[in-house]
Amino acid sequence: MIHVAALYRFARFPDPKALRQPLLDVCEAEGIKGTLLLAPEGINGTIAGSEGGIDAVLTHIRTLPDCSDIAFKRSYAETMPFHRIKVRIKREIVTMGEPAIDPLGGTGTYVKPTDWNALIEAPDTVVIDTRNAYEIKVGTFAGAIDPETDSFSDFPAWARAHRSELQGKRIAMFCTGGIRCEKSTAFLKAEGLTDVFHLEGGILKYLEEVPQEDSRWEGECFVFDERVAVGHGLAPGTHALCRACRMPVSPEERASPLFEEGVACPACAGTRGAAKRAAYAERHRQVGLAQQRGQAHVGAVAPKRESSPATPEE
Repeated sequence: MIHVAALYRFARFPDPKALRQPLLDVCEAEGIKGTLLLAPEGINGTIAGSEGGIDAVLTHIRTLPDCSDIAFKRSYAETMPFHRIKVRIKREIVTMGEPAIDPLGGTGTYVKPTDWNALIEAPDTVVIDTRNAYEIKVGTFAGAIDPETDSFSDFPAWARAHRSELQGKRIAMFCTGGIRCEKSTAFLKAEGLTDVFHLEGGILKYLEEVPQEDSRWEGECFVFDERVAVGHGLAPGTHALCRACRMPVSPEERASPLFEEGVACPACAGTRGAAKRAAYAERHRQVGLAQQRGQAHVGAVAPKRESSPATPEE
């Protein structure tokens, strides 16, 4: 069983480059794979490996500035969901493109998963899914507003365009693991919207803690690794990843005649030329051959998404 840890922390890192190599060294020594982002505003990522290896990396991360009590979400996978370890330096640990927004200066009110249902079912609450369209397609909370964004950096423009509709309302926001809500609630407060709340620990914590029979979640939750999606109890979901367009593909879509494993799905069928499709087909063939030999193939790596380093946003 592979242990998977999703984590983030907004903190002051005056010199994130100086933190990179020691963190990478610990990950490599412990056989940990995944991606971690370091930026002046903190750390974000998802890593996977043995329980002892994960604990060793978390112990090191807790020595970083203002990270002594960093929280993380632990889940499990049958096989390693990453192919390598990457520790990268970024301008932001989740890209919003609003340099003046500082979550350390104040965010919305945290709401625990066990209290979330009562908040979103209140008639005066507006519920907003801060994730992107391809994630919301996989699953969301019933009645949540879909901003129809392609990347998290599109969210400020959407919020400003709908500010009059949100003014005076109680606003409840959620995302995969919580990190996007730290910034989006801080942004709304900076825009003068004060009655703002967000789901503590994100969807992943809700699916982990709230019994399925009490859940208001519909569908699965897209995650940024080879699992593609998870369900209640963080059990592996049913979605796969289209290797051509990088979109999640449901079982129903995989039954479509437009779906070709490793080559195309209903979302991208007909958008690639013959040469590109042939290249995808050959890559898929090589991945299959590598699997038969018990080897990993770089062509099997799940493409990363803009708002996460192949991890949460989260």
